[in-house]
Amino acid sequence: MALNANSSSQALLDAQLELWHTTFCHIKSMALKTALDLRIADTIHHHGGAATLTQIATKTTLHPSKAPCLRRLMRVLTTTGVFSIQHNDDGDGDEPVYALTPVSNLLVGRSQNLAPLTAMILHPALVSPFFEIAAWFQHELPDPCVFKQTHGQTLWEMADRDAAFDALVNDGMVSESQFIMDIAVKECGEVFQGISSLVDIGGGLGAAAQAIAKAFPHVKCSVLDLDHVVAKAPGDTDVKYIAGDMFESIPPANAMFFKWVLHDWSDDDCVKILKNCRKAIPPREAGGKVIIMDIVVGAGPSDLKHREMQVLFDLYIMLVNGIERDEQEWKNVFTRAGFSDYKIIPVLGIRSIIEVYP
Repeated sequence: MALNANSSSQALLDAQLELWHTTFCHIKSMALKTALDLRIADTIHHHGGAATLTQIATKTTLHPSKAPCLRRLMRVLTTTGVFSIQHNDDGDGDEPVYALTPVSNLLVGRSQNLAPLTAMILHPALVSPFFEIAAWFQHELPDPCVFKQTHGQTLWEMADRDAAFDALVNDGMVSESQFIMDIAVKECGEVFQGISSLVDIGGGLGAAAQAIAKAFPHVKCSVLDLDHVVAKAPGDTDVKYIAGDMFESIPPANAMFFKWVLHDWSDDDCVKILKNCRKAIPPREAGGKVIIMDIVVGAGPSDLKHREMQVLFDLYIMLVNGIERDEQEWKNVFTRAGFSDYKIIPVLGIRSIIEVYP
């Protein structure tokens, strides 16, 4: 009987641990946000990739009384793998030395720096809507998205009216484009071979199109986006910027490219957009196709972390009434838009490249 009682108690404690692990996950995010706000990764990078607590406190201008609290913050960040602890061999006693890890290396430097995207995702404007999801579920569709229910305006309206928020979003998306496109052209560059022109639809400031143009100089790249976005586009690039609305018309090219765009829109809207694409590209035998970089739920690595991130992104994009689709859901959209075939290439972690053929 004692053995069974102990087993039952352990099962309860294990269940409590699992419950707490999920309940306290937001603290991991807020610890990371604090590290970003204090530029802790930059400080460690400034010291050659390893720094003591004193060096971090000095560079981040913390009040001396907060040093013990900083140690506790760093304990969370090292336990969760954002930083690591190294033994100090230069005679400074037992003071730990904190070092960058593969995770925090993504928060420093000029290339492959995802700090702007991370700052965008953890911004209060994008965190606070999660407190309103339960209330949103009680309203009949169609209704304002969770973001608009929370802020009284859509994300795009907020970006249009708030210059600081607009810069936050643009910087975040540019950093993400630079990161993922570098990997895409290395791992799946063949999708850009055999085409002479490409339009990056909803491509913002053109980071993805610029990466394609640099890797494949024979491809004439353009970006189609709204007037106010194109007005802020850089001028020192071979990429052409076109002001327009993808729901109205799309300029002709061999290939249309969408990076993290279609997941923002409903099936009906995606069908409208893709029908316009089909009108703008040549037949398949002449090289016409649509290239989509997005999540295909269930595709790619099958481990728990990848699968969990795919469904978490689906809930995240629901804030703007978007959706992350599985293969069947993508297929239904493609078929309704009049396309004949598609190919999923799951080479980008939780995301895939999808080639869609007329």
